[in-house]
Amino acid sequence: MTIVQNSRPYPATRAMRDNILSYREIVPGVALAATIAVVANTMRSIPAVATFSPMILAIAIGMAVRNLAGTPALARAGISFSMRRLLRLAIVLLGFQITLTQLASVGPKGILIVASTLVATFGFTLAAGRALGVERKLAQLIAAGTSICGASAVVATNSITEASDEDVAYAIACVTVFGSIAMFVYPMLPRLLHLDADAYGLWSGASIHEIAQVAAASQNSQRAGEMATVAKLARVMLLAPVVLTLSVVTRASAQPAGGKSARPPVPRFAIGFVAIAALNSVVCIPAGLRSATITLSTFLLTMALAAMGLETDVSKLYAKGLRPAMLGGLAFVFIAGFSLILIKLVG
Repeated sequence: MTIVQNSRPYPATRAMRDNILSYREIVPGVALAATIAVVANTMRSIPAVATFSPMILAIAIGMAVRNLAGTPALARAGISFSMRRLLRLAIVLLGFQITLTQLASVGPKGILIVASTLVATFGFTLAAGRALGVERKLAQLIAAGTSICGASAVVATNSITEASDEDVAYAIACVTVFGSIAMFVYPMLPRLLHLDADAYGLWSGASIHEIAQVAAASQNSQRAGEMATVAKLARVMLLAPVVLTLSVVTRASAQPAGGKSARPPVPRFAIGFVAIAALNSVVCIPAGLRSATITLSTFLLTMALAAMGLETDVSKLYAKGLRPAMLGGLAFVFIAGFSLILIKLVG
């Protein structure tokens, strides 16, 4: 009896082999991004750079490597994987930083001030961007970074806007510069503006860009620092609704004549972020596990921004000129002034 063997591999075997090959392709780039993330975290032990988040340091290091030595071609696949897949996972894990109990501690007035400031700042920045002639996608990124939560919001929003890496780097530079200015200026203002600890903490949390930069409020008092952190987390919680809304608006504006959307579906990572935050609110997650997931989320975001830096051409940043920087400055002044007025009127 003759047995005829099929020389072609089974579909499952072929799929497994293809997956192994694809994993091997991404290893060099992921390893490079992870190495930069480790260096960025290590650099924070240096007093002169301790005020900057590891994400900001990572994109700066990545840009230096890209523009001084060049990004290895072997690393391209892993860099793309870090910028997209790892970024989305990191944003989902951000939900472990938030509970509904924390948000409730801000109070209805605080939530109203935070949400109103976010919406007004986002709208103002887009309008000012049009007036200044800043490209729409870049204006959206600056609006998100200023109104929500700095670099994390920029890269999350870019999953919808699909702007260039240079636009992302420029937007992150804007929120870093003006957020750093706020860190040094805000602590000098509570007495001048007649703000008590709660009001000053709420103002800081509602208007300073990065989560790490909100630590400026704790320079005045522990109570102010606690209020600032919770108010800032309330802004982070609004990241998902903003991204989802922007996705719907973008898909609607890209609607072709045939009636079917040319845009991808609603981003699942934003829904995952909300689901994790809800889970964190109703399930008692061990403190060690929760702390580990928050650390992992920050590290993955740092890797994503390192990858972004590795893809950023500085010459293209220069070509964009000073108008986007002016927009970032105007947005910073607006969010600080608008939130302060609301606190005086409502708080």
